[in-house]
Amino acid sequence: MLIDTHLHLIDRNRLEYPWLSDVPPLNQDWTYQAYHQVARRVGISATLHMEVDVAPAQIPAETTMVAELMTAQDSLIRGAIASGRPEKPGFQDYLEGLDRSVVKGLRRVLHVMPDDLSQSALFRDNIRALEAANLPFDICVLASQLGLAADLADAAPGVSFVLDHCGVPDIADGGFDAWATEISEISKRSNVNVKISGLVAYTGGTWGLDTIRPYVEHVIGSFGWKRVVWGSDSPVCTLGGNLETWVATTYALLEGCSADEREAFMSKNAKRIWQIDV
Repeated sequence: MLIDTHLHLIDRNRLEYPWLSDVPPLNQDWTYQAYHQVARRVGISATLHMEVDVAPAQIPAETTMVAELMTAQDSLIRGAIASGRPEKPGFQDYLEGLDRSVVKGLRRVLHVMPDDLSQSALFRDNIRALEAANLPFDICVLASQLGLAADLADAAPGVSFVLDHCGVPDIADGGFDAWATEISEISKRSNVNVKISGLVAYTGGTWGLDTIRPYVEHVIGSFGWKRVVWGSDSPVCTLGGNLETWVATTYALLEGCSADEREAFMSKNAKRIWQIDV
């Protein structure tokens, strides 16, 4: 079983994406139907929709869209990692109003925001509220911001965090050493998991298996097999290939792993972190 913990869908007729015009290769509709066809072909068994940083007023509408897709016949979608604004005073009211049959976790994109956003007392108090809500929080930062991610994890030790995209290493420019040091450091926090997702998008487009292997091996070596999950980061993965290529790369990287290690990475850890019923 392969669970995709990071699927983005884009419907420009239904929702507004303020950032999308700045990324021309992605500035189109990316439908569930198109994803479903490929996902079934490559063996993806279930998926979580990851919020796509829609216009803030449309955050509830994005969750509603996912809820509707979950009810479709033969749907692979098992829930949403919804957007949230922990920097806002109304965040805890927002938590109480969530449809927990749909929302399995939350994320606030941080790499495009000022570094001090996640350091405010209000932000951290609101993140700590996720412990009682039993909702994990995806951390989306650049490699240069991994220290901020570690600080946030320390400020909310009872919250389960998931570091997206291996901490976004600068693979294209060979930014391994500084990134690897920060990954080793943040992995010391037992409440932090890591998502091996979409690395092909950071290669600059020219890469082979051995380009990505050192990054994946360092992440797994640092976090261990019980704190790693897989994600496609579709359609962002198309910036360096496509969904099929990333799945094939993943299987190649897993060659030689034990059955238990493979199961933990591909499905078991995701089921635990997001309480996915498959």
